[in-house]
Amino acid sequence: MPEFPNIILYAIPLFVLAMFLELYVTLKQGIKTYETKDALTSITMGLGNVFIGFASKALVLLAFFWVYNNFRLFTIPATWWSFVLLFFADDFSYYWFHRISHENRFFWASHVVHHSSKHYNLSTALRQTWSGGFFSFIFWLWLPLIGFHPGMILFQMSVSLLYQFWIHTEAVKTLPKWFESIFNTPSHHRVHHGSNPLYLDRNHAGILIIWDKLFGTFQAELNTEKVVYGLVQDIQTYNPVKVAFFEWVSMFTDVFSGKKSVKNRLLYFIKPPGWRHDGTGNLSTDLRKKWLNRQTVASENKAK
Repeated sequence: MPEFPNIILYAIPLFVLAMFLELYVTLKQGIKTYETKDALTSITMGLGNVFIGFASKALVLLAFFWVYNNFRLFTIPATWWSFVLLFFADDFSYYWFHRISHENRFFWASHVVHHSSKHYNLSTALRQTWSGGFFSFIFWLWLPLIGFHPGMILFQMSVSLLYQFWIHTEAVKTLPKWFESIFNTPSHHRVHHGSNPLYLDRNHAGILIIWDKLFGTFQAELNTEKVVYGLVQDIQTYNPVKVAFFEWVSMFTDVFSGKKSVKNRLLYFIKPPGWRHDGTGNLSTDLRKKWLNRQTVASENKAK
């Protein structure tokens, strides 16, 4: 099995150059997309993710090799056709990891970091979790099980991460229709980062948008609904440590505080963000339904 380079480390200088280029282009377009404190927080989160990644990747490799060496069903060689298969398998895994990260509070506690900025630019792509790498790999464990070598899997995961860097921008509006219909694009991913009720928990794609269309989570960016970036309830801090762990603190507070049954305490780990055991919470599905109902009423009133 050939060794694969850590392409993320090699790409760091390109990330920096791309951010300066984006800043120049967006300023010429009259778009104020960068805010200094916010961008510095995102970059710090990215650097922390890289350093912590040395430990989390060791755990991931150990888990992948354990499955591959002891339980694999086949042995898939490192050839052009196996990388084609791995491309689709990895992207499918990423879709479900990403979707569950929005629908399960335990996974959301780490993923929320990436959505915590009220700005949308290439530095936002670097705003990555410090904790998720230690458990999110479970969505990829089926790949060494069917025979993909761990080195191949980690390389393809890095390719996917690199692809997703460039789609975090407002400098690119839309791309040709054929590309927009197949691939994840800046337009599709702007929707994903929106806190608008219509846009919540949509477009979980990594590279291919086809999964969202197949599984019913696709939403096009609308000219009539400008994306509002950030969270439904934004955090008011630029402190990287607080950004990294604020939802973990909030979740464990909900689990262990107050009078509630053991079942309800456990459900705070499992249920979607916004769920409350007393029925007072609002899920993204609730917010979307209320918004759509208001739009319907407004349209009916306008037609009268």
